[in-house]
Amino acid sequence: MPKKPDVKDYIRTIVDFPHEGIMFRDVTTLFADPRGFRMAIDQMLHPYAGEQIDKVVGLEARGFILGGAIAHQLSVGFVPIRKKGKLPGTTISQEYKLEYGEAIVEIHDDAIKPGEKILVVDDLLATGGTAGAGIKLIERLGGEIVSCSFIVDLPELGGRKLLEAAGMDVHVLCEFEGL
Repeated sequence: MPKKPDVKDYIRTIVDFPHEGIMFRDVTTLFADPRGFRMAIDQMLHPYAGEQIDKVVGLEARGFILGGAIAHQLSVGFVPIRKKGKLPGTTISQEYKLEYGEAIVEIHDDAIKPGEKILVVDDLLATGGTAGAGIKLIERLGGEIVSCSFIVDLPELGGRKLLEAAGMDVHVLCEFEGL
């Protein structure tokens, strides 16, 4: 009997992108397949059945695709966390470290009300830098994070451990070894 496909089967690996030695985990192939995409959204939603969630926050950029679909299924609002300079209204910012340098993400200063229950969503968890910066923004606005949900975890880069050490509940659909 053939193996039933899982989310990992829909993700392609591109060798040496964007730099030599990197194994890029490309979720666009997952998004392009209707069964694979539905499977991913359903599996990302499953742990939160019955949980109070007021808003889904998606991290730029693939987190917008996932977060919008999840927010729709939960009938709650969606909030983007974007790279600096991309949001039109008044924002608050958070710097974070990248492998080579620093970056800044922003959120509208009125996007989350104190006490709202938040689900943070993105496609991939690597070092945890972007997710950690997003969490800080949400907490500065008074949001209470229910969980962080990702399709892929790269355990060797330590992002999950970093988020869990900060008290976050982390849910991932699959892991890939290596960078």
